[in-house]
Amino acid sequence: MEQIALITGGGSGIGRATGQKLAEAGWRVVLAGRRAAPLEEAARGHERLVPLTADVTDEEAVARLFAETVRRFGRLDLLFNNAGMFSPATPFGETSLEDFSAALNVNITGAFLCARAAFRIMAGQSPRGGRIINNGSLSAQVPRPHAVAYTVSKHAMTGLTRSLALEGRACGIACGQIDIGNAATALAAGIARGALQADGSTAPEPMMDVEHAAASVLHMASLPLSANVPFMTVMATDMPFIGRG
Repeated sequence: MEQIALITGGGSGIGRATGQKLAEAGWRVVLAGRRAAPLEEAARGHERLVPLTADVTDEEAVARLFAETVRRFGRLDLLFNNAGMFSPATPFGETSLEDFSAALNVNITGAFLCARAAFRIMAGQSPRGGRIINNGSLSAQVPRPHAVAYTVSKHAMTGLTRSLALEGRACGIACGQIDIGNAATALAAGIARGALQADGSTAPEPMMDVEHAAASVLHMASLPLSANVPFMTVMATDMPFIGRG
């Protein structure tokens, strides 16, 4: 039986690379995102990739996205909850409520809405079950300076992962989280040029090819539902991590 995946934030970076990696492994993959052009470009030349636009912060748009996926393919086996945003680097005392709320809205409310939609489908389909993989971050474990909104949102993602892993057991739904450090994407390009360190200095950080992140997600997704990776960390070997130093 063909396996069906949906990836949010699928038009670029980790989402795009993962979609293409899954398609190469035989999955049918819905690439979801707000803008049609990057999705269509990411899917071009890949018959197993299907671009669908949706704003993950819009409850009705999320409902339409998942309904259309089931209409086309009949089921859903994998959600890669990947859509996310960085906030402007801002000292804690100067962080605006607007920036804080925006990060939580995309990174955790959007992830919740998509996970809930996937959970309902997976719990009710036949054969029952599926897998949800949440894209966390090394910031789900240790913060960067001047990144409270992003850090809080990714710590919240860990809570979402644990809740899904617990409640999914009764429905044959496995849930895991991948914490990725310094994958070379357009979103992380500033880190390669120079990132604020815990000691107050600014330094360029080592990066890794985004293909390694995509391959790690594929590994998690390829396990039978009787096995799960609840948390995986994959990172550029020499980047600051423990103690951010």
